Amino acid sequence: MASICGIVSQHGKIEEDSTKPLGRMIKLTRHRGPDNVHVRTLPDNRGAVGACEINLTPRTTHCTSINNDPPYILFDGELYNDRPDGQSDLELFLEYWEKYERDCFSRLNGSFVAAVVEKDEEVIIARDSVGARPLFFGEHNNVFYFCSEMKGLIDHIQFDIHELAPSQLFSTKKGMREYRPFTPEVPQPETLDQATKAVRESIIQAVEKRMDGVEAVSLSGGLDSSIIAAIAKEYNPDIKLFTVVVQSAPGPDLENAKLMADFLGMKHYVYEITEPDIVDFISDAIWYLESFDEDCISGILSNYYASKLVKSHSNAVLVGEGADELFGGYRMVLKNPKVKSPEQRERLARKLLDIAYNTALRRLDRGWMANAVCYKAPFLDSRVVNLTQKIPMDWKIYGEKQIEKYVLREAFRDMLPEQIANREKLRFAMGAGMDDVMDELVSRKIDPGEIKQRPKAAYGLPFASFKELYYYDEFLKLFPPAYEKQTIRWDPFK
Repeated sequence: MASICGIVSQHGKIEEDSTKPLGRMIKLTRHRGPDNVHVRTLPDNRGAVGACEINLTPRTTHCTSINNDPPYILFDGELYNDRPDGQSDLELFLEYWEKYERDCFSRLNGSFVAAVVEKDEEVIIARDSVGARPLFFGEHNNVFYFCSEMKGLIDHIQFDIHELAPSQLFSTKKGMREYRPFTPEVPQPETLDQATKAVRESIIQAVEKRMDGVEAVSLSGGLDSSIIAAIAKEYNPDIKLFTVVVQSAPGPDLENAKLMADFLGMKHYVYEITEPDIVDFISDAIWYLESFDEDCISGILSNYYASKLVKSHSNAVLVGEGADELFGGYRMVLKNPKVKSPEQRERLARKLLDIAYNTALRRLDRGWMANAVCYKAPFLDSRVVNLTQKIPMDWKIYGEKQIEKYVLREAFRDMLPEQIANREKLRFAMGAGMDDVMDELVSRKIDPGEIKQRPKAAYGLPFASFKELYYYDEFLKLFPPAYEKQTIRWDPFK
């Protein structure tokens, strides 16, 4: 919904006019919020803070990301706490901050990053427990910088850049600590039938809460996005469906997306990504993504063209991300022969959720926000997340056939075509037909054998393939070398 940024001295006056470098930070992240820009200067030349915003509905043309008086509150996200009619998320956050101060973050129910700049120039930044929305920060010459994307810091922080992790709170005076996130009370399901009913109820409620301003659903043709589309139709029969595929290798996604759209009787838009679309966009994909991870590059290409298609119809979209992490969908990890016990499988599933902010959710955020489309992910609702932690893995990956996401499938089987309800999970890029095309196109740019001479990045990350070596070289043209440390890959079996 916004990009937030700030330049705040920790030692007194800043000699230069801080609004000029702040304006550059806003310009570098303006794609996240092209509709409104707000800047506040701090007293005594101690810095400046700012935000740029998307107007989600005609009613939200006023400032929703930064308040007018110190302490300055900068907010990007959505909150679902109860509040009086008409109270914005920013107003709700300010109310909680004035009442609970730092303890407020444990009481906020939603997806957010936030920054508070106190009158004494202390800066407090925080991120919700899942971490879909990003925030980066660093300090140089006793000046603290923060921005929604790390590209906003390239003029100021060359080496020691950090991404705020989920459930973390950082203070320029008191340092880093984890906080206990908001956790709604959810009963423990005693039977599979109880779990199925609870899953259905919680996901329907999560979609309902996110319908305001939404006119679009991103439909891959998989189980997760199909469930979201079927529920969304109940609240808005005119909502539209959007699918992207690779023109030369559409994969199974297009067939299933058309099947689901016909089943629901909803208007369906399809964009076919061409080879020039891919080749011409690789450098931009790395710029938006801020990473050279090959899976994320393939994923952001699909998300980017989906967001570009959606943008002409809606500023907000419902997406199906999060279900794999919560319901046992990563079969190459969770069903790997190296997994020897349900307990090990549970640990791996938890880790997949913990690292999602730096992998699946990074490509989600950067792809959709590259075209200023606010994505809403019902599966990441706090109640859904908490419920899934109470459901045994044996109900998620079920029976002798090891059916993945079983409890989710059963919860919504009556709302889906049989082919969709039984569809096996594919990696995002595989389902969209992206993997093979990327292999061929990048092999025209770089000799695949070059990886034998350069198997690792400068800071030690091994390249997964020759494609990643090419992406890395492009990354170094755009970002300071130390920024490569923000590209993280997790190997569950090391």
